[in-house]
Amino acid sequence: MSYAVITGASSGIGREFARILAKDYDLILVARRVDKLLELKKEINRDVVILPHDLSIAEECYKLFEEINKYDIKVFINNAGFGLAGNILETNIDKEMNMIDVNIKSLYLLTKLMIKKMEANGGHILNVGSVAGLMPAGPYMSQYYATKSYVVSFTRGVAYELKEKKSKTHISVLCPGPVDTEFNKVANVSFALKGITAYDCSKYAYKKMKKNKVVIIPTFKIKMASFFSNLIPKKLVIKITAKQQKSKLD
Repeated sequence: MSYAVITGASSGIGREFARILAKDYDLILVARRVDKLLELKKEINRDVVILPHDLSIAEECYKLFEEINKYDIKVFINNAGFGLAGNILETNIDKEMNMIDVNIKSLYLLTKLMIKKMEANGGHILNVGSVAGLMPAGPYMSQYYATKSYVVSFTRGVAYELKEKKSKTHISVLCPGPVDTEFNKVANVSFALKGITAYDCSKYAYKKMKKNKVVIIPTFKIKMASFFSNLIPKKLVIKITAKQQKSKLD
């Protein structure tokens, strides 16, 4: 049987990915909140493997890979991640370091391991980034924007290498704007723009991933915002972004 692995599957985009991919694959769901994964498992009529791991710890990432290495994995979705907002003088450094560990280190490590695993038979890897990763900077969420810039740049670079090698493995990065998830509560922000549903975001991403689209941006409005941000001076983009981000803080 072929499996799809989803990290951060306990809520939001990850949970919706699980519901959507269950139509095509058996599932391996990864998150810290086992109770939420068990709830999700009950509603899915497929084989569902639950693996609780804290992916902010490198050893846990290696352990996860050891556990899934025996399965035939066709899709791997790096969805685990979170954001923080606030002035750099006031934000919690321990939480920020934890965010870097999850958003960057675990994503890199699991991507690297999965590319090697998929080398023989191919598959799809989808890294969940953000439209923030397409912007030059994001004052008042500077650390989060920087982590997502890494995700976008890393994925684009790896996609080129795989294509040049004519690999059977394809990699994509999802860059949504506001999505109605628990992200807002964790990051301590409220979005000015109405977010799309996690289901619509996940469904669109899965459709584009299967077509080997590298950078996936849901909704026309966010695509236009990303496009025009490349046409105007970066200083102005940063100033506008700063104003928007500052207005979101509770």
